[in-house]
Parts: sequence; structure tokens; C-alpha cells
Amino acid sequence: MLDKSEVQKQLDKFKAYVISESRKNLTNLKKNSSKKLYNSLRGEAKAMPNSFSMDFFMEDYGHFQDKGVSGIVKKYDTPYNYTTKMPPTRSLDKWIVRKGIAPKQNGKFTGRTISAVGFKKSIQFLIARKIFLHGIKPSLFFTKPFEAAYKKLPSELVDKFGLDALELFDMTIQQPKI
Repeated sequence: MLDKSEVQKQLDKFKAYVISESRKNLTNLKKNSSKKLYNSLRGEAKAMPNSFSMDFFMEDYGHFQDKGVSGIVKKYDTPYNYTTKMPPTRSLDKWIVRKGIAPKQNGKFTGRTISAVGFKKSIQFLIARKIFLHGIKPSLFFTKPFEAAYKKLPSELVDKFGLDALELFDMTIQQPKI
């Protein structure tokens, strides 16, 4: 039978694996441009005599990156979707600069000059509209490591607490407020 210290050790191992692999996935999937989500990933685990508690935390937008968001045209199997409002263009401002999409100086198109500010705002609008229409594809950067770590849990621990992967996931991840 597992004692409290062994349960704590398994929970800490589970937590460390999920966070480590989630961070690797963010980097590999190129969803780590600001490092804000990467740095916000953390977890807490505590074993008690007849139960345990475990929580994972991340920036709210991490849930949307993980589970995806259905757009108006393209649908994904996700609880999140756009219905009437586009994502705010101001949230894309720093992102397009980090990605090198923002203009650096005035550009000329068909004999007409457009300012860098106007061009930047146009790009923001076009990207926001694309996200609104086609959504955000699920990356599962967090879900896949969580499920893999669950499969590695000792069967004795799973049986002792009657753990179900889906219930454990819903219980431990803090869902964003929509």
C-alpha cells in the first residue's frame, strides 16, 4: 500500500512531467513568442491521508491555445467559440511586432503611400478577422502531456483514489472565465 510520502512523490513527479513537457510543446509548436504562457505554467500538489489535491495554473489564454477555439467558418471539437465578436486587434499589436510582420517604414502600394501605423492597423484587423472566421486550431500542448503522465501513474495510486483521467483533468486545471 502507498503511504502519504510515496503518494506525494508520485504527485510531484506527475506535476513536474506535465509542466516540463507542456513547456517543450509550446516551444516546439512555436507558441512561445512572448514566453508569458511558458513562464506562467505551474502546479501545486499535496497528499493527505485519504485524499490529495492538485492544481495547475497558466495564463487564461493558455486554455484557448490548448483546446482551440472554433471560428465562424471552421469548427473544432472545443468548448470555446467565436460567435459575434472578433478578437480585439490591440491584443495582436505586440505579437505582430515579435513575429516581424509589422512594417518598419512607409510602404508604397499602387502609387499610393500608406503610413506604417495605418498598415499595422490593417494587418491587425486582417489577422483578427482570420482568427474570428477560422478560429484557433487546438494545440493540446498541455492535454497530451497530462494524459501521458496519467498513464504512467502507478495503478495502485489510480485504484486507491479511483482516479479517472477526464475527472482528474477537470479537477486540476483552473478553467478560464468566459
